[in-house]
Amino acid sequence: MVEILPSLLAADFTRLGEEIAHVEQAGVTMLHVDVMDGHFVPNITMGPPVVKSLRKITKTHLDVHLMITDPDRYAPVFIESGADSVSVHQEACPHLDRTLRMIQAEGALAGVVLNPATPVATLDEVLEFVDFVLIMSVNPGFGGQRFLPGSLRKIQQLAERRARFGYGFKIEIDGGVGIDNVAEIARAGAEWLVAGSSVFGAPDSGAAVRSLRDAANVGHLA
Repeated sequence: MVEILPSLLAADFTRLGEEIAHVEQAGVTMLHVDVMDGHFVPNITMGPPVVKSLRKITKTHLDVHLMITDPDRYAPVFIESGADSVSVHQEACPHLDRTLRMIQAEGALAGVVLNPATPVATLDEVLEFVDFVLIMSVNPGFGGQRFLPGSLRKIQQLAERRARFGYGFKIEIDGGVGIDNVAEIARAGAEWLVAGSSVFGAPDSGAAVRSLRDAANVGHLA
């Protein structure tokens, strides 16, 4: 089953509670939270106080994506604030094995993220125990970018490794996901599809979620 994860970075922050309630009514069970520090990526977004506030207004799974240079320091803070899953960039973690196991020990699902130019093979030593892998299908830092087609090949490579070795990790994708490519993305093997502009930029975010989910599930079953 494919999950659509609305990215709150694209939501209207003046009415965030309403935005979340609307997509929850459409069956959303996971929300994506982009954390940027202005150093690892050229943008600054939200921090632990926002996640703590989100936790007060929703029981939905909060998937926190750390685009920061010091995930070892801040991952526990975000988990304490209410994150259910935390993903860190391979490129930001010199001791990736230790970082991922620390996140799991703190009580959250641990994910690892690959930037567009980073090969899947760099994750071979952690795929056995990681909970999910997030493929960036745009260069991270800003919403509204176009999908990079080479991301499909990386999803397929991960799916092949998962099947070959019997691993249990989920495959997530973030960037440029829309109604025109969501079926193809799901067909390649991704189950968690982050969608920002294509959800919160639509006239009806709930209807957008349902359309994306229906199209993705058709692709997933193909």
